[in-house]
Amino acid sequence: MRFDRTPDGAIWTQVAFAYSFWQRYLAVFDSVRILARIQYVEVAQSDWLRADGIRVTFSPLPYYVGPRQYLLKVRQMRQAMRSALQGDEAVLLRIPSPIAATAVPILKQQNRPYGVEVVGDPYDVFAPGSVRHPLRPLFRWWFPRQLRLMCAGARAASYVTEHTLQRRYPPAPDAFSTHYSSIELPEEAFVPTPRQYDNPPNQFTLVTVSTLAQMYKGVDVLLNAISICAKGGLHVRLIIVGDGKHRSELEAQTQALGLTEQVQFCGQLPAGSAVREQLDMADCFVLPSYQEGLPRAMIEAMARGLPCIGSTVGGIPELLPARDLVPPNDVHALAEKIREVLTNPDRMTSMSARNLHKAREYADDMLRERRTAFYQHLKSETEAWLKTRG
Repeated sequence: MRFDRTPDGAIWTQVAFAYSFWQRYLAVFDSVRILARIQYVEVAQSDWLRADGIRVTFSPLPYYVGPRQYLLKVRQMRQAMRSALQGDEAVLLRIPSPIAATAVPILKQQNRPYGVEVVGDPYDVFAPGSVRHPLRPLFRWWFPRQLRLMCAGARAASYVTEHTLQRRYPPAPDAFSTHYSSIELPEEAFVPTPRQYDNPPNQFTLVTVSTLAQMYKGVDVLLNAISICAKGGLHVRLIIVGDGKHRSELEAQTQALGLTEQVQFCGQLPAGSAVREQLDMADCFVLPSYQEGLPRAMIEAMARGLPCIGSTVGGIPELLPARDLVPPNDVHALAEKIREVLTNPDRMTSMSARNLHKAREYADDMLRERRTAFYQHLKSETEAWLKTRG
């Protein structure tokens, strides 16, 4: 997580983790302090969201982007983390994260309990084709090993999946363990009724919501699949919501495939109504990821009653039935699945109803009870630890 700070001291986020996100922790804890990379800027953009607020504060850590910069600043990071962990607060790590991994040795030295919220899988993040880095094979071995150790040492562990991440990164046998997504789905995020596809359009609109900072959302695969569909006579356009360093590369791929008129890059949009507006204009949501925890973007699309196509990675099979899935990095399977779905109006209507019903399992009121129990257990563990310190 990276944030921006303006001269008045306000903390801003460009995508997620606005103040409303941190308020969930205040159901149990008196206050929340977030240790995060913070970059200083002169002015906040008009579409940025305020991240700090009443009882929610931030402590800055050295700012870096990417493995190289992290290694250059790792000593500063350790010093900042050691200083920040001198208080009596409960400690909760959102992992996988190099910053969290820096904190764990310090917590162990203090014999201090900590909780983890497991939101992703580095084994899939560094799968072939997902990340372009010369040390990718080493990262694929090292970071999952690191994540398993962090989970095994935690006194409380929550996962965004119901089963998938738990199998690969199990909690300690005596730890409190639960599952819940970190998604925010208020009532206005849901459409009242499923979609009806009685009169299919002449041109279908697909949408994907994806970071373009890395390639692990499979947007390159989706573009190639759209090209195959177009050559086969299926009239499809694609909306891409998201931004990052690979955008120019993907735009060049779009041009090379002759899809400039069919593909729209929207850039980064603030979470909430802006993203829902794009979802509502589409006929189907597609997420052919190389890796996932439990994709919030897909759940948001399901809440809008969209038929969804995804890959067989991470927690996606917990959201969609097998008939709506394709293997990752399989362009031809994805193109065929898109054609299979879009040319069957009855199936699309059925998918809409099923997805809307499934998304209800992730509504705020459904997740709140499990989250609160998790936070309460971590608080109790921390209070017990403080008593041993006298």
